[in-house]
Amino acid sequence: MKPRVLAGLIGAGIQASRTPALHEQEGDAQGLRYLYRLIDLEPLQLDINALPDLLQAAEQMNFTGLNITYPCKQAILPLLDELSDEARGIGAVNTVVFKAGKRIGHNTDCLGFAEGFRRNLQDVVRRRVVQMGAGGAGAAVAHALLAEGVEHLSIFDVDASRAQDLADNLAHCFGPGRAQVGTHLENAMAEADGLVNTTPMGMAKLPGTPVPPALLHAQLWVAEIVYFPLETELLRNARALGCRTLDGGNMAVFQAVKAFELFSNVVPDAHRMLAHFQSMKS
Repeated sequence: MKPRVLAGLIGAGIQASRTPALHEQEGDAQGLRYLYRLIDLEPLQLDINALPDLLQAAEQMNFTGLNITYPCKQAILPLLDELSDEARGIGAVNTVVFKAGKRIGHNTDCLGFAEGFRRNLQDVVRRRVVQMGAGGAGAAVAHALLAEGVEHLSIFDVDASRAQDLADNLAHCFGPGRAQVGTHLENAMAEADGLVNTTPMGMAKLPGTPVPPALLHAQLWVAEIVYFPLETELLRNARALGCRTLDGGNMAVFQAVKAFELFSNVVPDAHRMLAHFQSMKS
């Protein structure tokens, strides 16, 4: 008998998320009874302080698991019983599986970003890269970038202590000197081979760009994790200059592929999920 899956996504401002449709359609294709629900903090007028109650409610309603997105990927850590090795190393969780009375945290963002990067930017120069953002998604992306051979990563964040914590974490995992807190964006951008945005800036609800357009240059490759809209202002500016780009849809799909497997114990068809994502309107 195939499993029944009841999953959900906890985050703020997630009404445009394509994740429920991605999971449910793949569930249908696999012959599963698969329901996926949004738990959006904004219309519920809640914040991260509601996480303990939301997790408890999900357990009581027999949820199989939850995806976790902004702004909860780090705040959820103390509420979990176990962490996968990857989630522990990254210090952020985007997938929680309820199993045998335990809450087990995983991180599929790192794998998701890396898969999209390998498929679309495999041949780019990766000596010096600027990353905007050091939150939960930023931690996962930074790990992926260094694992994919980025030699030097400059991390910029509105919270300097958060950027420093991430740089320290990366030094512990990858050795000293490969990541540092950025101090002068203009200089870092002038020397950069690549730019990655891991902040929410560019989302429909938070329009704008994390980097002044004047700092972009044609030799740069630019990657984004925001996917609603799929073409952010940052990507639009970069493409106008002729930059190689990677949109946020890739990370969205490939993190969902692994989360689907964790929830259902069924290996999904990644090509089918990617095609479904691309068929949905931006």
